[in-house]
Amino acid sequence: MAGPTAAVATAGVVVALDQATKQLADSNIGRGEDVSVLPGLGLTNTRNTGVAFGVFEGGGAIVAVLIGLALALLFGYFLFHRDTPWLWLPVGLLLGGALGNLADRARDGAVIDFIDPVAWPAFNLADSCIVVGVFVLLYVAEGRPRRARSA
Repeated sequence: MAGPTAAVATAGVVVALDQATKQLADSNIGRGEDVSVLPGLGLTNTRNTGVAFGVFEGGGAIVAVLIGLALALLFGYFLFHRDTPWLWLPVGLLLGGALGNLADRARDGAVIDFIDPVAWPAFNLADSCIVVGVFVLLYVAEGRPRRARSA
């Protein structure tokens, strides 16, 4: 499985896991409640109407336009480079993460965040996939050694 099929399958898995973990957190942790899991890591049921770390908090239409633009650019890049080995993985992670958070915005007007490390804003599985997806995209597109690019 490679190319668009693998990207869509990856995105589907990310969305399913993201939505399941958010609903699990929302069902078992009261809004605003903190639950200690390990030293330095807790679970908190919170909402974010902005993007990363609350930037554009309450931005509504601006946030939707920025997300739509980012997804359009990602899709265009993927179309022009779809034969690049492993490109499907970061595209699937990024697409799945964005769609998972967009589902929250469409349903609740805000993203459910619940993973809450000390000294870092709360986040969720979709956010994690987006961050990992960006780094993997950079590696796949630019960071691999020359020998590996010809494979």
